[in-house]
Amino acid sequence: MNRLLLKLAATAVAGIPLFSNPIVAQIPPPQKKAEHVEITKGPALEIAHDDLAIIRWTTTNPGGDDDHFAIAHYSTDPNDLSQTAKNHIRLNRGHAETIFRVRMQGLQPQTTYYYKVTSTGSGGESDGVESSVNHFTTPAPGQVTSAFPPPE
Repeated sequence: MNRLLLKLAATAVAGIPLFSNPIVAQIPPPQKKAEHVEITKGPALEIAHDDLAIIRWTTTNPGGDDDHFAIAHYSTDPNDLSQTAKNHIRLNRGHAETIFRVRMQGLQPQTTYYYKVTSTGSGGESDGVESSVNHFTTPAPGQVTSAFPPPE
C-alpha cells in the first residue's frame, strides 16, 4: 500500500498525467429562449425573520442562458417599489419549470413590505414575466415566519 502512495505522490510531483484519456468538460450552447414564460406558483413568502425575507416563485422554464437572476422590487409603499433584491440561479435544462428565490435583507421587524418579482437572463434581458404586487409582514425580533413546517 505504501508503494502505491509513493508512486502516486512521485507522479503528481513530476507532473506526469495519471490517466491517458483526460475528461474534457463540454459546455453546451444556450438553450432556445422560451416564447412565453409564466408564473405557475407564487410568488409567496418562503421564510421571514425580523430583518430578512425569502420570496419564492415558480415559472415555466425561460430557456436562454443557464445563468439567470431572481429579482424582487419592494418597499413599505406599494406605489414605490424602489428597493431591489437580486439573486443568481442556474436553470435546469431537464425541467419544464424553474424555481426562483430572492433574499431581501435589511428589513425592519413588524413591518409590512410590498413586492413584485421578475427574472432576467445573465445579460439583464427580461424573461418577460412580472408578478402583481404582493405583501408580507416581518415578524417581531427573535420570531420566524415560515410557509414550510420546521424539520423534526
